[in-house]
Amino acid sequence: MTDTPAPRGFNAGTLDLPGWKHVYSGKVRDLYEPADESIIQQVGQECVLVVASDRISAYDHVLSSEIPDKGRILTQLSLWWFDQLGVEHHVLASTVEGGVPAEVEGRAMICKKLDMFPVECIARGYLTGSGLQEYRAAGTVCGIPLPEGLVDGSRLKHAIFTPSAKAEVGEHDENITYDEVVALVGDDIAGRLSELTLKIYTTAERIARERGIILADTKVEFGYDAVSGSITLGDEVLTPDSSRFWDAATYKPGQAQPSYDKQYVRDWLTSAESGWDKSSDTPPPALPAEVVERTRSRYVEAYEKITGKTFA
Repeated sequence: MTDTPAPRGFNAGTLDLPGWKHVYSGKVRDLYEPADESIIQQVGQECVLVVASDRISAYDHVLSSEIPDKGRILTQLSLWWFDQLGVEHHVLASTVEGGVPAEVEGRAMICKKLDMFPVECIARGYLTGSGLQEYRAAGTVCGIPLPEGLVDGSRLKHAIFTPSAKAEVGEHDENITYDEVVALVGDDIAGRLSELTLKIYTTAERIARERGIILADTKVEFGYDAVSGSITLGDEVLTPDSSRFWDAATYKPGQAQPSYDKQYVRDWLTSAESGWDKSSDTPPPALPAEVVERTRSRYVEAYEKITGKTFA
């Protein structure tokens, strides 16, 4: 990321954080860069402040409704996972003592400034979602042939690397083949991205399974750290917004599995009650209080089951 004269990305409201200037907003996170050199000196290198909001997106729209505590839940879950994975990551500090503004403590991280690769790195251990759609049409996922007879929720013999190309805010990410990743970033980096993604998935799948949770698939992002010269894990990691978690106790192949994410939001938006046509350009309606609360409860449940901690 580089300095820019004006905010880019999603048009979100920004916070006045002493010592920081807003430079970018995604669907659910806002990025700030140091406004002076003192912060860089404190953390020891070029950095960004990543602030997770309570915004929620669905079907490529950012909803007008927010999910209370969502930013804190996802930030704390990401921080927990970063400590479990054994791979180089971008977090430099996550506390006020480390330089995080008190106004956003608990939902913000000071992170290394990375040159992000233009690839969404996805690992799948189970067949569902867009992968299932491609499999039904062609017997493949991102061009990788799979055995016949698989159904929604089938566990794959080996986890597979199924990347997608990053899209602009409001656009769909597009599944791509490994050869297309090579064309984007080169053979060596493509191989490293695949290796790291599958390592993260394998480690996390085992940890989640020990806690009664199935990790069906996950999306991670990497960037180049000019200071260390390393490919580094960035963004959020292994949250319900970036991963598909299922309850192992209710898992049953051959049907859609209830998941620890924004399923309640998607279900309500596509119901007759909402009256919204997702194929239209009309923004989605505000969520009923019940859907907001049930979604928040699902995020909290995922955090508590995975970490073994109580969300305060």
